[in-house]
Amino acid sequence: MKRFILLDTTPLPDGGALCLFEYGEDFVIKLEGGKGGQLMNTRTHGSEDALGRIPCQKVSSRARPRVLIGGLGMGFTLAAALQHLGGNAEVVVAELLPGVIEWNRGPLGEKAGSPLSDPRTQVVNQDVAELLRNEPGGYDAIMLDIDNGPEGLTQSANSWLYSVAGLRTCGRALRPGGILAVWSASADQRFTSDLRKAGFVAEEVKVYAHGNRGTRHTIWVAQLSSGAH
Repeated sequence: MKRFILLDTTPLPDGGALCLFEYGEDFVIKLEGGKGGQLMNTRTHGSEDALGRIPCQKVSSRARPRVLIGGLGMGFTLAAALQHLGGNAEVVVAELLPGVIEWNRGPLGEKAGSPLSDPRTQVVNQDVAELLRNEPGGYDAIMLDIDNGPEGLTQSANSWLYSVAGLRTCGRALRPGGILAVWSASADQRFTSDLRKAGFVAEEVKVYAHGNRGTRHTIWVAQLSSGAH
């Protein structure tokens, strides 16, 4: 019988910790104490793949595409982005928790195809909000997966990024015609409205977490409306 084997923990800014478990042939990340169930599982990453694939397919033909991923997770969004970008691309990954970076260099790496080893990858142990504020016009695509989505926050510091002010900062960090993609565990009409207030035209894409049935997650795929830059 499979059982959860705790491999490591890493502290969270608001207190508590993330815990990495081995579960048979898979790995699972949970909040300390088990609150909220599984946050991530190496078996179910279809929506994370889509978060990397959809925007990168749209910008891959650009001369030297540069994209930003907010939140490393288990590395699947990064792996998908690299798969759909050419050799001249740069993928910057902002991950606030150093433990998560180490897990991806260690036990998690093989599951996603070791994307941190790709020479196109630059991983920084930094709040993605800082990168967005400091690099106006820096990115062809921005992919955000830093929590459970606009309504499912586990860390209070993440709320600004999903606000109208945070989304406008994302818009300023995009190059002309750039793409903002935001992952969420569930749909949120208020967030769709906030994207519009921030100057974006957005489409909600429903994606299965695994295979072609069961749990579905939401990805907003957004571009600045004409004249919003």
